[in-house]
Amino acid sequence: MVETVIKIAGVSKTYGENKLAVDNVSLSIAKGEFLTIIGPSGCGKTTLLRLINGLADFDSGNILVMNRHMHEWDKVQLRRSIGYVIQNAGLFPHLSVKQNMQFVMSISGIDEDIQEKRAHELADLVEIAVSQLDEFPGSLSGGQQQRVGVARALAMKPQIMLLDEPLGALDNVTRRKIQIGLQKIHNKTGATFVMVTHDLKEAFTLGTRVAIMNKGRIEQFDTPDNIREKPATDWVNQFILDY
Repeated sequence: MVETVIKIAGVSKTYGENKLAVDNVSLSIAKGEFLTIIGPSGCGKTTLLRLINGLADFDSGNILVMNRHMHEWDKVQLRRSIGYVIQNAGLFPHLSVKQNMQFVMSISGIDEDIQEKRAHELADLVEIAVSQLDEFPGSLSGGQQQRVGVARALAMKPQIMLLDEPLGALDNVTRRKIQIGLQKIHNKTGATFVMVTHDLKEAFTLGTRVAIMNKGRIEQFDTPDNIREKPATDWVNQFILDY
C-alpha cells in the first residue's frame, strides 16, 4: 500500500476580501513521489506550497503532513522538518558556503563535528567542490548558489522537500544540469519532492505526477503521459498546446 505523506483535503485560501488564491483543493502526495505543480502566474501554486509548509494559514479544509494535522504541528518544528528551496537560492551572503549548509543544523543545536561531516556529505550530494566550502556565495555562479540552496534544505535529512521555482532564474544549460542533479538527489534520498515550476517541459520531465492549476483549482492531477494523451479539460488541452 502506498504511504501518503501529504494529504490536502478541500483546502481554500483567500487573501483580502475577494482574492481566492486556493479554491477547494484536494491532493494526496505519496512517499517518495516527485510532484510538480504548474499553471499560469497567480493560479495559486506558490500559495499551496506555503500552506503545506505552514507559512500561510488556510481558511477551510485540512492538511495532514506526515500523518499529523496542521493544527497539531508546532510551526517552527514543521518548517525544520521540511526542506524549502526558493528561486535565487536565498543564501546568507555573509556566511560561507559551509555555514549556509550548516545553518539549520546550527540553530537546532547539532554538534559541530556532525555539522562538519554533514556539510561534506551535502557538498558531494549536490556536486559542490570541497574547496568551495569556505568561499562566500558571491563568488559562486548562479547554478552553484542554487545547489548550495538545495544542500541547505537537505541538511536535516527531511522526508519532504518543497521547491518554489528554484530554477526559474537560470539559463537553459545550467537549468538542465540542475534538473538532472535534482533527479539524482531525489533518487538517492528517497524524499518526497513537491516542486512549483512555470515550465511545462520541466514539469513533465521531473514529475512522477503533475498538478496543473488554474484560478486556484486543480484542473488535472495525473502522470505526464496521461495528461499528454488525455487532457481532462479543454483548458488543459489549450494550456499544453500553448507550450
